[in-house]
Amino acid sequence: MKISGKQLNIEALIALLVITCVQGKPLRAEPAAGHDFFADEVWPKVLAHKCLKCHKKGGDADESDFILQDPSRDASEGKIISLKHNRSTFTQIAKLKEKGEEEWLVLLKVIDEIDHEGGEILKPGSGRLKILRDFVLGVNGVKPDMNSAARSLVKLPYEQKPFFEGITMLNDQRLLRRLTLSLAGRLPTKKELAAIRTEKLKALPPILDGVMEEEAFYNRLAEGFNDIFLTRGYDGVPETALSYEHFGETRGWIQKYDLSDKGDEDAQRKARYKLSDDYRESMLREPMELVRHIVRNELPFTEIITADYIMVSPYTARGYGIFEELKGRFEDTKDPFEYITVRLKSLQHRDGKNHQESATGFYPHAGLLSTFQYLKRYPTTETNRNRLRTRMYYLHFLGIDVMALAPQVNDAAAITAKFEVPTMEASDCVVCHKTIDPLSGLFQDFYMVDGKGVYGPRKEGWYQDMFGPGYEGENLPKKERWRSLQWLADRTAKDPRFAVAMVEHVYYIMTGRKVLRPPEDLDDRLYEARWRAYSEQRKEIELIASEFTKAKFNLKSAFRAWAVSDFYRADGLATSAANPHREAELADIGLVRMLAPEQLERKLEAVFGNHWGRLEKQFKILYGGIDSKAVTERIAEPSGAMGAIQRMMANDISCKTVVMDFAKDPKARLLFPEVEPDMVPGDNEEHNQRIRKTIVHLHDRILGRHDSLDSPDVDLTYSLFSGIIEDVNAKDKFEKRASYHCGRVDEKRVDDSFYALRAWRGVVTYLLRQHEFLYE
Repeated sequence: MKISGKQLNIEALIALLVITCVQGKPLRAEPAAGHDFFADEVWPKVLAHKCLKCHKKGGDADESDFILQDPSRDASEGKIISLKHNRSTFTQIAKLKEKGEEEWLVLLKVIDEIDHEGGEILKPGSGRLKILRDFVLGVNGVKPDMNSAARSLVKLPYEQKPFFEGITMLNDQRLLRRLTLSLAGRLPTKKELAAIRTEKLKALPPILDGVMEEEAFYNRLAEGFNDIFLTRGYDGVPETALSYEHFGETRGWIQKYDLSDKGDEDAQRKARYKLSDDYRESMLREPMELVRHIVRNELPFTEIITADYIMVSPYTARGYGIFEELKGRFEDTKDPFEYITVRLKSLQHRDGKNHQESATGFYPHAGLLSTFQYLKRYPTTETNRNRLRTRMYYLHFLGIDVMALAPQVNDAAAITAKFEVPTMEASDCVVCHKTIDPLSGLFQDFYMVDGKGVYGPRKEGWYQDMFGPGYEGENLPKKERWRSLQWLADRTAKDPRFAVAMVEHVYYIMTGRKVLRPPEDLDDRLYEARWRAYSEQRKEIELIASEFTKAKFNLKSAFRAWAVSDFYRADGLATSAANPHREAELADIGLVRMLAPEQLERKLEAVFGNHWGRLEKQFKILYGGIDSKAVTERIAEPSGAMGAIQRMMANDISCKTVVMDFAKDPKARLLFPEVEPDMVPGDNEEHNQRIRKTIVHLHDRILGRHDSLDSPDVDLTYSLFSGIIEDVNAKDKFEKRASYHCGRVDEKRVDDSFYALRAWRGVVTYLLRQHEFLYE
């Protein structure tokens, strides 16, 4: 969903779970029996959105009497307690009046009518101020004017129906097909289809468990998480992830590797190029190999940040200079992509003097956080001071976009002139920097800014004009300084927001879409509909996050839960939405994602037995792919260029596959087991029926549709096939052999006297350009 203006902060994202815990039913915006105005309106739309970031422990206003608790930091029961505390605390504040003022204190504070260090946080006359005013009036025994703008604001202008009413769901067979194609790049097997037909959705969990044991699933997992972490996109050649100061003697081992057994000089040169390519690829894969290892072995996914090891291959082990001590652990030392777990020893500088401090003698691994590739992908500068790393930490592991929390500073120059250290003194700056800068300090030992590596404390010591190292109000103990990222990881793994963020990542991998963010503009006439869409999805995310936590953070549990979720199974509207509000509620429901280039290539291979190849290299970026560096967001909406690529792909695939499929024994054919090149529409009813059966088979195999022989869609495709042949026969003559480029077997052009081969090519081209094939 596109949202105008600045995004809401993360605290508001969690509020709906609190509402669910307290009320156990969907959000209602109009006053009604059981309606909780504080939980449904005041907390998620005002306090969590505007007040919590300062008025909490560790926040800029943590010395005030108004301290809120963050429910997103609590487990289920704790969320209820936090909300109760917030209600009680704010109720007391809402009863205060400034001496000599007719208005209540909090209503004057939020518009900066009287001194408020946070400045103006609500605009006079805004929707959020109206909500706040209604609550304040209520707790002070003043009945709000039911005809006021505030009342109309919180009353839904449409009748709410059950959220998924009128939504068609994928049938069990199509759901199975979607899952196997998405997660393993293959079509369902006959055994899987039989099981799903017999046992319905009950058969899905064991089938899905089998899919998640396939190597293709782990390849998809690595691909999906690289979309999120982008670790393949750091600057420089891959081996520069290993710093010059610590691995300068070993990171370039390929230059000295003996290849004399590869033949003459030219052969050795080619072998060295391959050696270099494999080494660099194995270095790029390392971070995502950690993801694969954790999920493959069903370890707690918290190890993505707590693992006290890294993954190395025989090639990268040479780069680290530890191959000799590890070579006995590899099954094949010549396989660049066999990975094992390793704990590095504490780093030693090439000068032999400067050692990395370590109480254990080992490098303080903290999963992905401390890998050289991750740190190099998100480098620092003298002005950035690790703040980029902090931002990415919050985004990747807690699902928080700290940039969305930042207030818009109207006059940065005036603030700079007024304060000596604005980030520690100016309220507009402190609101974010009091959270960001302590965490930035946890990365202080990884501060090399000269391009030679990632590890190395700042020579002048850490900055004094920043809040000291810590995490959300908790200071880093001195004894933990040497393992500061491990200290951070320990706290992150226990934070409920971590589970939510990982469940959101799985949703992205499975759907290609990011989760909804709450709408910003309360004055939008469709606000309540958009809010409901967000809140319904949020409740599902929180439910799956709870299951994920109970499953001891086994990430496969999140895939299982999403697979049977209504949000994943939704196929579209049974009928058109009755009004704009219902349209807004359901705007993100259904199969609306264009397949990524890698996914489309895998689908082509699954359906036709071979891929196109041009989407993985030549057209990858043009077709919406990423390079993890300059291009980091996949394009979901087709462009004119993408449409042209789709036409090329459809033509090329039909050209490559139709004649070759007919050249096989009928029992071995993937596409045309029912027909032969001499079968065309006409008086032979058996041929007509076999053509229709073939069309049904093609619809099933290519589009995943299970059409009957007499369905309108089959009639349409049949008309295309027969129409091509009729058009050709209307001419005086046509070439009896298939085309030179698309009609050869063993370099010989095949006979196509009835023009059926070329007509079937037209059919396949037509089907490859359908929405059902190109989209998911």
